[in-house]
Parts: sequence; structure tokens; C-alpha cells
Amino acid sequence: MTDANLIGMMKLFLADESDTLKLGAKIANQFPQGGIVLLYGDLGSGKTTFVRGLLAACGHQGAVKSPTYTLVEPYELQGRTIYHFDLYRLGDPEELEYVGGRDYFDENALCLIEWPEKAAGFLPKADISIHLRYQGEGREVKIETITS
Repeated sequence: MTDANLIGMMKLFLADESDTLKLGAKIANQFPQGGIVLLYGDLGSGKTTFVRGLLAACGHQGAVKSPTYTLVEPYELQGRTIYHFDLYRLGDPEELEYVGGRDYFDENALCLIEWPEKAAGFLPKADISIHLRYQGEGREVKIETITS
């Protein structure tokens, strides 16, 4: 992973899992408080690995699994609230409303959302959008700052 400023739009090549974890850690430093990070990519493209790197940088030491069945996994780390969403199994954006989804989007909470396209029209405006895609053995990542 090349070191670069995370303002605007940029593309990076992530050679391996270690690079994906490092990117997650770098993004964690961009959010001392709350924010919304949207994670796009095919199955196995590195979205949960990215989240693992971010959570580790915030002090999490345990396992990180994608909350595919529970939809959201909360973490309280060093005085911060972080919510990891996996919306893959969402059949309709309104399903997130039924489980109290809006309650998670607090200005002080960092929300990491895998498969945000499944809740189109429901999610608040993102701060960063991250698109991961396969490129040979590695991954190409496009990072777009949506808000400043």
C-alpha cells in the first residue's frame, strides 16, 4: 500500500491482507469521533478485513466476524462507539428501519457499513466510500471522500 493523503478521491493497490489491514488502520485515524464509512465489493474482496484493521487500530483485540445474520455488531473501544454493519442479507431497505437502524447513526458513532447498496435511500450521507475489487492476487481500492 502506498502512503497517501485520504482527501478527495484516490486509487490504491493492496497487495495482500496486510495492506488491507493497514488501510483500515489509516482510515481509523481519520475519524477521531463519529462518521459513516460505506464499504463496497464482491464477496471476499476484503471489506471485513478492512474493518478488522480499523477496529484493531482502535484497540480491539478479539475476533471480528462479519455480522451477516445479526446485521450489526457494536464495539465500545477507548470511549468510542463503532458499529459494524453487514447488510448482505437485507431483502429491503425498510428492514433496517424495522430493527431500529436509525438509532445507530449518531454523530458520535463510527458506522462501518458493508453492502450499503442493500439499504439505498435509507442510510445517511457517508463521509467516505470505499470500493474494493479483485485485481490479480491483490485488490484495487478506490476511496472517495464524500463529505469534508
